[in-house]
This record gives sequence, structure tokens and C-alpha cells, in this order.
Amino acid sequence: PILYSYFRSSCSWRVRIALALKGISYDLVPVNLLKDGGQQFSAEFKAINPMQQVPALKIDGITLSQSLAIIHYLEDTHPNPRLLPQDPKKRAQARMVAEHIASGIQPLQNLSILKEKGEKKMEWAQKCITSGFQALEQILQHTAGRYCVGDEVSMADLCLVPQVFNAERFKVDMGPYPTVARINKALLELEAFKVSHPSRQPDTPAELRA
Repeated sequence: PILYSYFRSSCSWRVRIALALKGISYDLVPVNLLKDGGQQFSAEFKAINPMQQVPALKIDGITLSQSLAIIHYLEDTHPNPRLLPQDPKKRAQARMVAEHIASGIQPLQNLSILKEKGEKKMEWAQKCITSGFQALEQILQHTAGRYCVGDEVSMADLCLVPQVFNAERFKVDMGPYPTVARINKALLELEAFKVSHPSRQPDTPAELRA
């Protein structure tokens, strides 16, 4: 497998966690979203992903984009350890939390939107994350065990950790979200979350390396 990734992309990080959890080794091709006006806009990368976004994963003779679609494919083809609970209610809750972040928070504060916001980008990102986290905190109070849904790592957790990382980058006060913060802390102790962290990628700039 070949993963096209950017060290700080939260969508790429979700997929890196899934690959690490499932023990799938891969080659990483960095796509720098800032350099050369954004390498994702190159003709070479557009041929790989017409949406000109990371991640993209070449695997089993196909190329997939969209982090949740990629994770679903990995779940279907490498079922252990599972990232969706067996119980249908918990499974739906895991998908709900994942979508809440992947559709309801992250796209509103991604790079292309922040560029449009110019000098107000910090304020905008904080507003989007804060409103999303207010809802997420409430939801997790009903679904969480050790992690987002019960005590097993699920797709929801793969979305949560990169989003908290973004929140901290944008200086969002995590005080009002104790459940989110607690789960994030527990997940960051797991090896798959450590090895996939933005501070430990081949394309991480030296000053940001852990």
C-alpha cells in the first residue's frame, strides 16, 4: 500500500492510526499542502485524487480517497482488531461520532476554508471547534466508556484524537470538555496513536519533531 499523506492533516492521521492498529505496513508519500502553492494541486496528484486532498491510499489495485471510506475498506479487508463494535447500537454510535467530527467539525476549519478567512482564521476555527465540541461532549457522556464508545477503540476514536490536536493548535480551551479530554489522553497512550502522530512522520519539519 502507498499512503499519500501530510504530517499535520487530521484526515491523513485517522488513516495512519487505522493502518497502525491493523498492522498494515505501507509506503508513505508526503504531499505538502503548503509548499509550491500546495502540492495537492499538482497534475500528478490530481491524477491520484481528483479532489486534490489528502489522504489517498493505493491498495489492492485500487486508489481510495476520503478517510472514512478508506477506514471502512480496511475494516472490511482486515477485520482484526475491529474498529466498529459488533453491537448494532454501538456500531451506529461509533459512526455517528466519527461523522460528527469528520463532517460537522473538521471541514469547517480545514486549510482551504481558513485561507478564505484570512486574518480571522483563528477566531473562525475556534468558533467551529467550540460549537462542535459542545455537542460532542454531550454525546460522549452517553456513549463513552474508556473510549468514545464503550471500552474498545473504534472509528470514532480515530477521528477524535486528530480533532483535539487541531483544537489545541487553535488554542481552544479544553476545560469545558472533560470527557473529550479524558478520552483523548487515554488514546494517546496507545502505540498506534503514538507512531501515527504528526510529530513522528517522515515529512514532519525538524522543529516540530518529537
